[in-house]
Amino acid sequence: MKKKRPKNLNEGISGLNRIVKHFLPQIRQQGGLLTISFLALLAETGLHMLEPWPLKFIFDEIIFKGFKVERLEVPFLDNFNVITLLTLLAVALVIIALLRGSMAYVSTAGMAVAATKILSEIRANLYSHIQSLSLSFHNKAKTGDLITRVTYDIERLREVTVVAALPLITNTLTMVGMLGVMMWLNMQLALIAVAIFPIFLMTTATMSKRIHKVATKQRQREGVMAANAAEAIGAIKVVQALSLQSRLQKTFAKQNQKSLNESAQTQKLRAGQERTVEVLVAIATSIVLWRGVQLVMVGTLTPGDLLVFITYLKVAFKPMRQLAKYTGQIAKAIASGERIIDLLERVPEVRDSKWAYPAPPFRGMVEFSGVSFAYENQNNTLNNLSLTVLPGQKVALVGASGGGKSTLVSLLLRLYDPQQGGVLIDGHDLREYTLDSLRKQISIVLQESILFAASIKDNIAYGCVEATDKEIEMAARLANAHDFIMALPEGYDTVVGERGSTLSGGQRQRIAIARAAIRNAPIVILDEPTVGLDNHSERLVTDALDRLTQTSTTFLITHDLRTAKNADQIFYLEGGQVLEQGTHEQLMKLGKHYATLYRLQQTVQVS
Repeated sequence: MKKKRPKNLNEGISGLNRIVKHFLPQIRQQGGLLTISFLALLAETGLHMLEPWPLKFIFDEIIFKGFKVERLEVPFLDNFNVITLLTLLAVALVIIALLRGSMAYVSTAGMAVAATKILSEIRANLYSHIQSLSLSFHNKAKTGDLITRVTYDIERLREVTVVAALPLITNTLTMVGMLGVMMWLNMQLALIAVAIFPIFLMTTATMSKRIHKVATKQRQREGVMAANAAEAIGAIKVVQALSLQSRLQKTFAKQNQKSLNESAQTQKLRAGQERTVEVLVAIATSIVLWRGVQLVMVGTLTPGDLLVFITYLKVAFKPMRQLAKYTGQIAKAIASGERIIDLLERVPEVRDSKWAYPAPPFRGMVEFSGVSFAYENQNNTLNNLSLTVLPGQKVALVGASGGGKSTLVSLLLRLYDPQQGGVLIDGHDLREYTLDSLRKQISIVLQESILFAASIKDNIAYGCVEATDKEIEMAARLANAHDFIMALPEGYDTVVGERGSTLSGGQRQRIAIARAAIRNAPIVILDEPTVGLDNHSERLVTDALDRLTQTSTTFLITHDLRTAKNADQIFYLEGGQVLEQGTHEQLMKLGKHYATLYRLQQTVQVS
């Protein structure tokens, strides 16, 4: 369900509170560093308030000492001659500036380090959570948008925390303290200054609403752009083969232009808000100055007091200027934070139950009992399907595309859960086991085996992270991969391209078999493992697969019935049901679906 976006300043603050509450555990872990930074922040605020006072004393005690006005009496200043007092006050200005700079450094650096640590953990949690989300979510999600949330949205939060939020907090605390001192100095002038705040708040609320709306639209559009770019780059071979570059470029350019327009609109709104605040501050300053000079002339206020007052007034309105300046960034940060939380609050459809326990070593007996399953908004892919596979059996799943073969093994891996019925291993429903312990005992070799941009050794070891170099080599030998690996420039340390693009199809497949073999799993799934290979590569891969599956319960999905011929059991699936089952000889004698398809393939191959 789409979250309601903040429509005004109050709801924006509510959104910010939601973000802080959600990430409170990570914030608490940095409690010590944040406490030190906050204490330094308070010290900086106090020193900032102290800065204009040496100037006040220079004006009142040195320049205008002869004026008959009510001054703040500081008896010990009378003990110094004029030059000494001037020197001390000048040095005090430097010392205060140095101390304030030091406290500002401690506060800013501490907050920056804390923010980086907090957001690094949030990014790690987000990445982990995305990986835990069910396949049904990833089938609908845009890859580019997910990448944007992990990278750009997290960085936006970090950037705004350090660049915008911290200065805003500092100056807000300063503003509160200075307003208190201003009221102590002269209530009349303080009330004039405070009178401008309601006008400012109404202006900011109106402008912030518009800025946040545009910023949220821009963040969503950037996610769409990232998704489109990732999709096109990921399918670059198809894009170039079909000459789709121009068409996709037009689509991207259209989205890019809209994002540019929204960014420009945000900048215009921010600039307008900043100028409005500047005018309001100028009005307040001029009125205070007009009335303040009159009070100095009648002797109820010293020139130094007026100097402090005007200085405080300028500084006190600084948070207003900053809020106007950073409203767009803060709005984007809130939008980014909400996008992150929206993702973190998604609950995986397939997850460990509260009573789940680690699976024991499997013998390999697999049962599908009255299983029905449908993908979202679709008719059933599996309809009350039942079948049994004995330990160590090699079974072939054959039939027309869309019959439910891939869905069946997806349920075995618990990538999905059936809507009805159950999948059992050794007589126990898969949902009794933890996902990690279940999947560790199942190896899989796909039609298009995906390798990662890492070394060949690492790619094989992904099947079993505890594997030794010797075990990796043994798995590679089993997969008929050792010889070609050793012929590569770096051998097992050779880094392959993204998705294994620097290797041939047969080489990628043999690395994938080695990755499956190193698990020594009791259950193996082979999904069209030899499709698209030349005869030599196919023989090598087939030989490796035979060794891989010698003692395992094996599920072979194939459209090539030659590879199904030697299976212990063949299941012919159509319409989500098992229409035929038996050995090759039995099904040929039956003379129905399987036999017809086999003879047709034989005729095509002969011709």
